[in-house]
This record gives sequence, structure tokens and C-alpha cells, in this order.
Amino acid sequence: MSDAIIRIENLSKEYRLGVLSHGTLYRDVQSWLAKIRGKEDPNSKIGLSDSDHLKGTNQRFLALKDISLDIAQGDVLGIIGRNGAGKSTLLKILSRVTAPTRGTIKIKGRVASLLEVGTGFHQELTGRENIYLNGAILGMTKKEIDRKFDEIVDFAEIEKFIDTPVKRYSSGMFVRLAFAVAAHLDPEILVVDEVLAVGDINFRKKCMGKMKDISTSSGRTILFVSHDMSAIQNICSSAVLLNKGELLYSGSAAETIKKYLSDIEINENGKKEWVAPASKQYPFEDVVRIKRFYIANENGEVVKGRLFNSKHYDVVVEADLVYGDPRLIFAVNYYDDSHSLLFSADIHDAGGTDFSKIKPGGIKLSVPVPVDILWNRVYEIELICALHHTGWVLQPDNQSRIKFEFFRDVDLNPYSNDTRLGALAPILEWTISS
Repeated sequence: MSDAIIRIENLSKEYRLGVLSHGTLYRDVQSWLAKIRGKEDPNSKIGLSDSDHLKGTNQRFLALKDISLDIAQGDVLGIIGRNGAGKSTLLKILSRVTAPTRGTIKIKGRVASLLEVGTGFHQELTGRENIYLNGAILGMTKKEIDRKFDEIVDFAEIEKFIDTPVKRYSSGMFVRLAFAVAAHLDPEILVVDEVLAVGDINFRKKCMGKMKDISTSSGRTILFVSHDMSAIQNICSSAVLLNKGELLYSGSAAETIKKYLSDIEINENGKKEWVAPASKQYPFEDVVRIKRFYIANENGEVVKGRLFNSKHYDVVVEADLVYGDPRLIFAVNYYDDSHSLLFSADIHDAGGTDFSKIKPGGIKLSVPVPVDILWNRVYEIELICALHHTGWVLQPDNQSRIKFEFFRDVDLNPYSNDTRLGALAPILEWTISS
């Protein structure tokens, strides 16, 4: 296997859908016997022909299709993709929860898995007993588990409840203990699914730090599934993108995330634009008539999908200037994902524009999207327009808001993913004097 600790070759997993589904063994056997004898199913629904019924019983679903992948020792591999892409199926096969239909997997070392809340726990046993049970399953001696016991309990923060049956634990307590056991019992390979999303934000941060630590300090291999792209970029050295059971892309974490996000659109029509309704009359139409408001890429095209800080974008306003009124003002408001106003960019911020000097007719205004200060989240922007000290053309909280999701694919600060808080992330230059 050379230096590969996991080698996956032509791996496929197939499921048969709706083969026997009448709810009782007796009826399922009846249907099965009727099928092999070529007779009508006695349990088929009224109004459903036999051919229609049999047609539905042989449906096959390929959850994974010919996956081939080598994972080296010490790799921290992120596995990303939409729901139903095959991520959890792959982890279950690697964890020996289910068997592949075709293909081979070669693994060197012990595998500890955290696939869902309560994985590997016996409900009637206490937290203490489950720690020793999981250690024994991993092949550890009692002395080895004893040395790790206090560290596990401290990390899980459940000292008061360690001798309580885990069936009385909350989902958060389950996850804390399960992760602590999986991370501290020295497996060569740690497999973690999206289950960490159940924990609170402080514990998730603690888990990310622990995974980063065990990969760098002890050279253990980690497979991590998450929909949190910041977490994937933070702890993973590489990543793979699955789509409908197929391996679509494999590369560095940053490039794989960029590929994934660029293929997804978050608006229903996939466009970041607002078009003024033709039937609606806005104030001061004898001065200006607003037509469109959108985000454009470097080629002037309306943007689809996510925005990245490695590219340039403009917020663009198209309007008909009927009369060059010097009181005319345009502004753009930026909101975070909780709809709180972050800042406003006014056309007069950098010296202003005197519209009395602009020839009436079609005009296009543009202002750059400040990608250097945005962080990994969803933002909203809206267009504001008014005649200074006179009245609104488009007042705040109007219908012009357009939404976009931003991802920082190039970060000048290598530590930012660990420390960033808040809705904005400006890169500011510091000076030190003595």
C-alpha cells in the first residue's frame, strides 16, 4: 500500500428499494412467493396493476459509484457534497458498519468512528462503563484506558454524570463523551461525521482544535464530513467532493471548497439582481426612474452562486435620469445574516457626484463589493435612493434587497479561521513602536 493508510479501489454501494415493505414477515413472504411463481401479488394495493407493482420492487440505487482514493497517514481529509452525495455511506463502509457491493478497501490501523449521536454506546451502561467498552472494542487494555480516563472525562465536561446511564444523557452530552472517547483512545484513523453540529459552539471549537492537534502531533489520519466550509478549510489539508455517489473532485481543501461552492446557487433563480416592477410608480419619477440593481462579475455579467475574495465584483445600478437634479443621492446598505445593518456606502463618500452635470438619459452607476472585509456568511444588500432633504425614492427596508453568500477562498491571515468573530473580517495593518 506504499504510504497509504487507506486505499479505496472501485468502490460501489448499491441498495435495492422497496423490495419487501408490507410491514409484517407473513405478508412479505406471501409477496415473495407470488413473485417467484409469477403470480399476482396478494398484498398489492387496489388500483395498482401487477406490472406496476413489480416495476417498483426492482429499483436499484447506487449510493456510491466506482470510488477510488488513496489516503496517506497523517492526512486530514474533508469529505464534502450536497445531501445524498454519498458522504455518510462512504464513512459507514470505512467504519465497517455496512459492506460494499463492489470494490475493495484496505486499511492499516484501528478505526474510531463518530457517525451519529450514541454511536458505539450501550444505553443501559454508565458513561464510565461505555468508555471502557469502547476502549476494549478498539483493542486497548484496561491499563491503557485508565491512563486516558481522566483526560476523556475532563474533555467531555461530564464529571458529575460519569456514573449515570447514558440513556439519560442529552444529545449534547452524548456527543461530548463520544468525541472525547474517539479522540483520546489513540486510534490510527478517526472518522467524524456531521454529528458535531449537535454540540454547542464552544465545544465545536474545542473539537476542531483537538482534531488539528492529534493530526499534527501524533500523525493520525482524520476523515471529516461537514457542511461547515470554514471548519473544513480550518482543519483539513485536503478534501474530496462527492456528487450523486461519484468522486467529482479531489485536491487541496481550499480548491475543493471553491469548486463545491461555485457549483451551487442560493437564490431561487440563481441571480443576484433586482428589477424594478414596471407596474409600480416610485416617487420623483420626474427626476429618476430606477430599472435594475445587481451584482456583476469582472465581465459585467450578473453573478450566479457564491462570491469569493479572490475575484472582483461590482454593485451596479441602472436607471433613466430624467432631470439632472443635484440633490439626487444613491447608497447601498449591507446587512448580515441576522438582518442587522453593517454599513452603508453613499455615493458622496468619495467626493460625490453632481447629477446636474450629467446628461439626462440612461445611466449606470457601479461601486466595488468590499470583498477584503467580508467573512464566510450570507449577506444582503439593498439600494437606497433619495433627494437630499426632500424625500425618498427608495427608502430603507424596501423590496430591492438581493442576497449573496460569500466565502473567503484566499486568506492573508493563516490564523484567521481559528480566531475570526463577527460579521466582517477586515485585514488591517498593525504597527509596533517602543
